[in-house]
Amino acid sequence: MPRIRIAVALATALVALCPSQLPAETEIRFDPAPQWRAAANMSALVDTLDDWLDVNSDWQRRKTSPRIRVVSEWVAAERQGTTSSFQRGRLRGLYDPERQEILLVQPWNARSAQDVSVLLHELVHHRQSTHHWYCPAAQELPAYRLQDAWLAERGLDAEVNWVAVVLDAGCTPRDIHPD
Repeated sequence: MPRIRIAVALATALVALCPSQLPAETEIRFDPAPQWRAAANMSALVDTLDDWLDVNSDWQRRKTSPRIRVVSEWVAAERQGTTSSFQRGRLRGLYDPERQEILLVQPWNARSAQDVSVLLHELVHHRQSTHHWYCPAAQELPAYRLQDAWLAERGLDAEVNWVAVVLDAGCTPRDIHPD
């Protein structure tokens, strides 16, 4: 608790002493539940994220946890063809339902909220994998919404291309032309 008080005091002092250094719309927020930062290992971090998902989603926790590996972009790209992620941009993580395995792409840092949100997103897929999906991309929208909600609690944004995710989640064929 003293760390939070010190951080609040420093932030307050910064705003008071240097208001011109911050944009007018800057809002200083602190993580309401920093347990994820205190996780001693990956297993503890997964437990913390699973606890959050238990409260904030309807997806049931699975009896077995997924295997989690931090891998190079090359390894992840090689496996991407077997997964359901269609989000554009740099590949940051993926879930392989056949192996019940999450791959997190290097560099990945357990102290970065953005990186941890990728793990949370993939944990959602682990929970979703027991259900049938019309197309693999349909499961992305709920996963991104939960990722965005987790980040929003920390004053951050998921930086998701929502138009692309919604279009992909619709499972409609692309490039349709009349004969």
